[in-house]
Amino acid sequence: MAAAVATSFVSEQSATTTQQPLLDRSKPHTFQEKLMRKSKENPFVPIGCLGTAGALMYGLRAFKQGKTRQSQLVMRGRIFAQGFTVVAILFGVFTTALKKD
Repeated sequence: MAAAVATSFVSEQSATTTQQPLLDRSKPHTFQEKLMRKSKENPFVPIGCLGTAGALMYGLRAFKQGKTRQSQLVMRGRIFAQGFTVVAILFGVFTTALKKD
């Protein structure tokens, strides 16, 4: 009797797990496909990364031209953009963790 109950429980459990595979490994994913999927899941991370990179480039250019005050202001903006990116990553991690439960 206990074996029949255990067998039915295992078969019910395996039936539910085979319905939704966690990772689809049937076809290889390219870098672009993965980037697009991750960008759709959490669009604020790429925005923060682009903002950080843009501020860094602009700040370095201003520093090279001798505009130290402008360079300092832009570098402070870069720090803000980096913080925004970290918060966006953490938000994405928490929402993904809550979604899987």
